[in-house]
Amino acid sequence: MPRSDFSQLRERLNISRLAIQNGGLTVCCWLVIGVAGLFAFSSLKYALFPDITFSVVLVNATAPIETALETEAQLTIPLENQLQLLEGLSRLNSTTSAGQTLVRTGFSVNRGLAEATAAVEEAIAQADLPSEADYEIIPLNLNEATAISYALASDELSLDELAELVEAEILPPLQDLPGVLRVDLQGRGAQAAATAAEGEGSFLAALQNPPTLIRFNGEEALAVQVIKQGEANTLEVVDQVEAAVEQLRADLPQVQLTLAATQAGFIRSATQATIDALVGAIVLAVLVILGFLRSWRATVITALAIPLSLLGTAIVMAIYGFNLETITLLALAIVIGIIVDDAIVEIENIIRHMEEGATPRQAALLATDEIGLTVSASTLTIVAVFLPVALMGGTVGQFFKPFGLTVSAAVLFSLLVARTLTPVLAVYWLRARPSTPSAPLVSDQAAPVSDAVPSSWLERVYSRLLAWSLRHRWVVMGLAIASLIAGVAIIPLIPQGFIPQLDQGEFLLNYSAPLPQRPGSGPGARPGQDLAQLQGQLPPGQLPPGLTAPPGAGDVRAQLLQQTLQQADALEETVSALPEVESVLTTVGGRGRPNEGSLYIKLREDRNRDTAAVQAQLRQDLPAIEGVETSVEDIQFVDTGGEKPLQVSLLGDDIAALQTAATEIQAQVAALPGFADVRISGANNAADDITEINRQNGERVATISANLGDGKALGDATEQVVAIAESVVPPGIRIDLGGDSERAGEVLGSFGRILILAVICMMIVLLVPFGRLLEPAVVGLSLPLSIVGAMLALLITRSDFGIVSLLGLLFLLGLLDKNAILLMDYINQLRRAGLKRTDAIMKTGLVRLRPILMTTASTVLGMVPIAVGLGAGAELRQPMAVAIIGGLLTSTLLSLLVVPVLYTLLEDGWGWLTRRSA
Repeated sequence: MPRSDFSQLRERLNISRLAIQNGGLTVCCWLVIGVAGLFAFSSLKYALFPDITFSVVLVNATAPIETALETEAQLTIPLENQLQLLEGLSRLNSTTSAGQTLVRTGFSVNRGLAEATAAVEEAIAQADLPSEADYEIIPLNLNEATAISYALASDELSLDELAELVEAEILPPLQDLPGVLRVDLQGRGAQAAATAAEGEGSFLAALQNPPTLIRFNGEEALAVQVIKQGEANTLEVVDQVEAAVEQLRADLPQVQLTLAATQAGFIRSATQATIDALVGAIVLAVLVILGFLRSWRATVITALAIPLSLLGTAIVMAIYGFNLETITLLALAIVIGIIVDDAIVEIENIIRHMEEGATPRQAALLATDEIGLTVSASTLTIVAVFLPVALMGGTVGQFFKPFGLTVSAAVLFSLLVARTLTPVLAVYWLRARPSTPSAPLVSDQAAPVSDAVPSSWLERVYSRLLAWSLRHRWVVMGLAIASLIAGVAIIPLIPQGFIPQLDQGEFLLNYSAPLPQRPGSGPGARPGQDLAQLQGQLPPGQLPPGLTAPPGAGDVRAQLLQQTLQQADALEETVSALPEVESVLTTVGGRGRPNEGSLYIKLREDRNRDTAAVQAQLRQDLPAIEGVETSVEDIQFVDTGGEKPLQVSLLGDDIAALQTAATEIQAQVAALPGFADVRISGANNAADDITEINRQNGERVATISANLGDGKALGDATEQVVAIAESVVPPGIRIDLGGDSERAGEVLGSFGRILILAVICMMIVLLVPFGRLLEPAVVGLSLPLSIVGAMLALLITRSDFGIVSLLGLLFLLGLLDKNAILLMDYINQLRRAGLKRTDAIMKTGLVRLRPILMTTASTVLGMVPIAVGLGAGAELRQPMAVAIIGGLLTSTLLSLLVVPVLYTLLEDGWGWLTRRSA
């Protein structure tokens, strides 16, 4: 396109001209956006993670069948055959024992719970079940989690009297609070067991409020557990409960209500720490701009892009119902460099024209004509990178949708600020500079390369490096390729994680005691039947996992609860001996299983060791109690049904072969460092007595699960266990992943597809301003330049290569492509103005060096508060900041040299091919 035609096109597409002509209206529009953004921001709620809805439906089926194998054939398989046909089913698990089966169906996140429950009911109605079979369908909203728990004690009242007072005076006002689903009273083990014995023994009732025993700091107590509604905000519910409890303390002085457990404190601290890091990023970015521009007026104009872009983004967040949580706040923190980038490029270009003799108005018009189309295109390519993230499907998509949309909204608002408000303010606020005759306006005539004289030592060094690179193009490309190879080679050396372990200051010690069995009981024994017959005596059979005893077994259940509580004595003593421990809340029978208990351990804020170190110490100190299995676990912010992070499944038809292989793998894994609480499913099965059959997606399965300690990364641990499993399992058994191991694979696969889609979208967007494939090809080939720095930074800091660091790499792609576009567009402009290619490249390098270094410096320094890793939840934020800093430091240097070299090589190559074909 001729130069005049191209210039006219840029002027027609330059919305900055319209904004400058209507300066007052432009300022008013942004004032309205700012005010609306303040209202929108004030409406946003605080949370730790995005709201993710998991639809889970349980089916508890029973029939008078004598063995687990017969139950599987007559009850479990017919149920699974129907349920597997359901649309949107993502996971189907079952546990079968004699006469009973528990089927757990998990649906994709876009399937509503009511819709999923109705589909399950319809499917089961068509199943071919025994005539005497009975079943119960239980919909579970995993977001209906415990928001806060209080321990209750009294010096004046017995536990029974205290319980009556709590039911009459404390539960009703708490139950009536907005966002509260229900309030459970825990600790009335014997009475609750008797009540259950009189009723129907509903499985749903056993799940929601089973008979329990409570101890707080070693003393018998009651506990009030507030369960929030699925859609309710945890912090809002907790704030209301805390206010109500303060009033109850005043009204009931004879009752001591002590905060026993809540994640609200950590959520508040983590959110505030992320906000502090965001503010720090803003301050450092502004200081960088001031240091480069050395003009407070120009700095204020540029810095205004930050609050206005963030307030505009708040409007989008409010419309979509997003929270101010770790993911969205991280999105806002990392885009500080980008949202100020457009304004930096605009104002720097305006100042450059003013230094060449233009008035502020002339400079604003010339500068915006010159780079407006390029800035718009480069910002849209960033949207093309992050918008596909918001379109990811499944659980991962639910998790990252707020991230993708928040980044996209922020950069679009920053583009609008830079293209409208920035030039308007520049016209009115900037002061004209003395004319420099030796430097004519680039847009008016072709400037000789001699005019682009380096004015600082940095420009002189870069000018020499660039000239050398253009003379030794293949050497430069060889170094770039070597850096890419090195970056890829480093990846296996980096810990492969999923979501970093957080120093929450609280964790769980779960344990299970052995269930007594009658000598000689075998596969024909029906546990529930024997419990009913042996009222007041020990049960002869094993209670099926997850199921309570049938009606009439209240006394037996109460005995089991007391025996399980006694097993906690030594555990509580060991835990209390740790100097970091502040309080211990012991709950027995909390999941409807009278032989299981859980110690909620809260650590002191002034401790010297982090949560992981305390957990490691506790694992070493725990006493070995015969028949008692213990597991030290992190508290999950989203209930996953008791899953451990590491899960490897063996699937096949032969139960004995599955159990033998799982036992061998368990033994080998337990001997490795970094693995803790290694367990296998169906551990009580014997060759002649199959008491439990586990199935996954229609196949028999044996699962090896473990917690991780000693800084063990999930990816590395999974690879080790899979390698052991491959060496152990016989033919006919295949290996599958579950838990976080499975989710990590899902994330990597999703990101691979998203990366390809993002690059394709970028290429399409770049075809608009450039009109040919050369520039998009240069951008695409230069994108991997950030890998080596990012990987080196992760390796040096021993940060996990997981979800968070992958987000950092996506960010790097967006910023690197922006720099490449700015370089190539100005090269093309100068060549249209009459400069030779080499002269245009040399002048472009000097002209664009300062804005590129400004945006890089502002982004890198803005990431420093996050990379330092201060405040609650720092482990979640740090890997992304580390990856961004390392990637930017290397990619900026490489792009300043490699992009011009690649530009010339591809152009020469295309010319050579054209001549050959002619």
